[in-house]
Amino acid sequence: MSDSAPPSGYHLPPLPWLRAFEAAARHSSFTAAAEELNLTQAAVSHQVRSLEKHLGVTLFERLPRSLRLTEMGAAYLPPLRRSFGELAAATSGLFGSSSKRTLTIRAPVSFVGLWLSQRIKSFIELYPDMSVRILSVVWSHTEPDEATDIDIRFGDGIWPGYTAYLLLQSSSIAVCHPDLLPQMSTREGIEQVIRRMPLIHVTGYENLWHRFLKPLGIDPPNNEGLNTDTSITALEFAAAGVGPAALLSCFAEDALKTGRLVRCLPGTASIEQGHYLLTTEGRRRPNPDAVKFRQWLLDEAAKNPLSVPAGPEPVLV
Repeated sequence: MSDSAPPSGYHLPPLPWLRAFEAAARHSSFTAAAEELNLTQAAVSHQVRSLEKHLGVTLFERLPRSLRLTEMGAAYLPPLRRSFGELAAATSGLFGSSSKRTLTIRAPVSFVGLWLSQRIKSFIELYPDMSVRILSVVWSHTEPDEATDIDIRFGDGIWPGYTAYLLLQSSSIAVCHPDLLPQMSTREGIEQVIRRMPLIHVTGYENLWHRFLKPLGIDPPNNEGLNTDTSITALEFAAAGVGPAALLSCFAEDALKTGRLVRCLPGTASIEQGHYLLTTEGRRRPNPDAVKFRQWLLDEAAKNPLSVPAGPEPVLV
């Protein structure tokens, strides 16, 4: 007997009952579920009651104007949604689709420009029949609209109502234009550079330069240097020779490989926040294409160890 087969003598509930339960749970309403499924409210209510009788448990509390999942209903819903998503993804992958599909991804602009851009080609080659639409944002505090299939955010991993999967959690490193590196090979040279050139950092992480310079016995300048609101801007300023920049190692990786930037100070500064992939399965049925992208993105992120600095670490003389 296959490991995935149901227990002997156990009969799975009919699919229409499960579909009615999932839709009612998503809308917290039999009426709204009925509109989605093109059924009557009575039919949806009957199917859910049939499912409850089959399982021997109550899945909903019937409130005057809405529904509320019971403890057993809330426990049953996530695996059911995962099963629907996997079934849809498998069906789409094996049998294809009659029209080109569009996957909408919402992510920070620096993540898109400095990390995802180096990898997205492999996803497109895997799924050539899928269109990808990317919405780049600077600040991700606002709620994504209903058209968003994948939401990627930078933060502490706690967003009420979402399931967060950690993608990247990199340390910060100090980088500069290659022509500036010889001047920063000694303690005295570093002091001269930071007196005449701005230290570049991303807004909210101004203290990183203190953590790089204090171990060398160097006091950071009193001015605030050059603040930018994105890592991609900080990187471009550093690559243009404006001054040294503090960047997440995952964002500096490509510029270090191509020689646009070099590491200019030893050590790293740990960052508690990370980039997370958020799912909104509690709000609507998972898009099978989003399931594919989520797995691909997690696999890509797993190829690089977390919190490992990029590029060789300089040694002061």
